[in-house]
Amino acid sequence: MKILIIDDERSIRNSLKEILMDEGYEVDVAEDGVQGCEMAEKEKYSVIFCDIKMPKMDGVEVLGRLNEAGIDSAVVMISGHGDIDTAVECIKKGAFDFIQKPLDLNRIFITIKNATDKVSLVKETKILKKKVYGQQEMVGNSEPMQHIRAIIDKVAPTDARVLIIGANGTGKELVARSLHQKSSRSSMPYIEVNCAAIPSELIESELFGHEKGAFTSAIKQHKGKFEQADGGTLFLDEIGDMSLAAQAKVLRVLQEKKLSRVGSDKDIVVDVRVLAATNKNLKAEIEKGNFREDLYHRLSVIVINVPSLDERKTDIPLLVDYFIDQICAETGMQKRPVEPDAMKLLVDKSWSGNIRELRNVVERLLILSGEKITAQDVKDYVY
Repeated sequence: MKILIIDDERSIRNSLKEILMDEGYEVDVAEDGVQGCEMAEKEKYSVIFCDIKMPKMDGVEVLGRLNEAGIDSAVVMISGHGDIDTAVECIKKGAFDFIQKPLDLNRIFITIKNATDKVSLVKETKILKKKVYGQQEMVGNSEPMQHIRAIIDKVAPTDARVLIIGANGTGKELVARSLHQKSSRSSMPYIEVNCAAIPSELIESELFGHEKGAFTSAIKQHKGKFEQADGGTLFLDEIGDMSLAAQAKVLRVLQEKKLSRVGSDKDIVVDVRVLAATNKNLKAEIEKGNFREDLYHRLSVIVINVPSLDERKTDIPLLVDYFIDQICAETGMQKRPVEPDAMKLLVDKSWSGNIRELRNVVERLLILSGEKITAQDVKDYVY
């Protein structure tokens, strides 16, 4: 494990280096904040000890630069007696801990252990997130996809509510995940609810929770999706299928940022960013009396229209290659190249089921074709 010590006092950085090297750590030193940042940007360190008061660049500025550079080392601030308030402020800005001078060796070793445990947990979390979110991603370089990515980059850092519209199978849920992953809430829960898959009599309990005894089958207290997503993002998929009663309660949460569980009159404050998606024309549903106009306006601060696959045909070769890699990695099947004539047939086909249909077709071709996916295979098994 590598450790970096940034301190302008030679005696402190050298003595700390010797102590840590005696314990088997690999240690580098920097005599000021500028040099320390340059070293941290070039080399990977598990823990960085950083003095607060230094010439050229103080510890607070170092921490800010490391954060901007996306360096995920655990930063431990070294503070003098008069620097405690500043050290606490650094903790709020992302520092792992602070150690007060004169340095206590036991405290140093405990801090290193805790810091390395934290770094390991962060790495594991990133790997798990990659497994969960990385199963599918937004693929394509067509003009519509570039436009969507540009909107996501602008909207994700804000807390603006987003309504995602598009036909079934276009990848609306991928847009929602991307908005969450690129937001400041990315480390907090991301909860998905398919409103069409939950019976109307249960939707309120699912969203807002219930108290024990609220109804016959309520044998214990249950936290709803809004509470589970507190601090993070709640994605309401197929919101056009939500009952009017549930819509009224969702509207209240959006307006007042509080809810009450079924069977309770106690208010619970929640901080949730709501993203919604639908394949329905909500304005038409409003005219029919099936959807609340006030809720529509609350949800549609930003509207993202996800194009059909037929509107982005230039992305089909990229998607085919992506699905081949993904399916073969999941199933252990042998990868098969797609002949140009076969790819042309896939591009020319009309895809009413959009990306979902294309993935199913790619899987079918991998199973049924020979060493290569030929035009005849596409004619036999797709058209």
